[in-house]
Amino acid sequence: MLKIGDFSKLSRISIRMLRHYDEIGLLVPKSTDSFTSYRYYSEEQLYIANRITELKNMGFSLATIGEILKNYDNPMALAEYLSVKRAEVKAESEEVNRRLLLLDTAIERLRKDDKAMNYNVTIKTLQERYVASIRQIIPSYEQEGILWEMMMRETAGLNMQVADPSYGMAIFHDEGYKESDVDVEIQMSVKGSYENTDHVVFKVVPAVEFASAIFKGSYEQLTSVHRAVAKWIRDNGYEFNGAMFCIYHVSPAETQNPNELVTEVCYPVRKK
Repeated sequence: MLKIGDFSKLSRISIRMLRHYDEIGLLVPKSTDSFTSYRYYSEEQLYIANRITELKNMGFSLATIGEILKNYDNPMALAEYLSVKRAEVKAESEEVNRRLLLLDTAIERLRKDDKAMNYNVTIKTLQERYVASIRQIIPSYEQEGILWEMMMRETAGLNMQVADPSYGMAIFHDEGYKESDVDVEIQMSVKGSYENTDHVVFKVVPAVEFASAIFKGSYEQLTSVHRAVAKWIRDNGYEFNGAMFCIYHVSPAETQNPNELVTEVCYPVRKK
């Protein structure tokens, strides 16, 4: 039999931790002196102690280790635990690598341009939602208000309820920039169910992953914001995956002061 100090040295587990293992029933001493409360371990328990350390080093929690030890001599059960943990660690590793890439590209952008972080780009997912939508060819991008006025007019009698969160957005379906006759769709997230009108279509739109940057102020910044988002997409291993859109957090319908506008420029993306 080994005293706790000797067992600690041989197992390379601290006395404090051995006492904790005893308290939670993970590694209980072979015997405890009822008079002195000294703990004694058998040499065979060194094997269990080594298993615990090995599993801890793999990232298992003590609670999970306790479950594993019950089935440690069952190779199939053990393999299942290890496979699940491997998948978890792999996912964590991919997340760490993604963060490292974000840091590296941000550092590189700042080295090349000290104003590169004026527009912070992030990856987001817009969940599936029910929207009121109008898609039309309009004379120019600056005349998007035509569509919003049409939507308000045709839905005025529907008692339409805006969803929470509310997403008012414009999607630009043309492949590139056009001087005129632009293909624009506006969407407003709503709740409930409604019949289509002459121009308004109510539909469910799927979830979308996108890279975006939010800016405050006039639309004169749009070119710089587009450039920042597109460069971020290129530098971080993504590619474009759909029509670009803008989310209007504070729109011209809510303020006449261009300095108060809040707009999010969004590009659907996917990993290369």
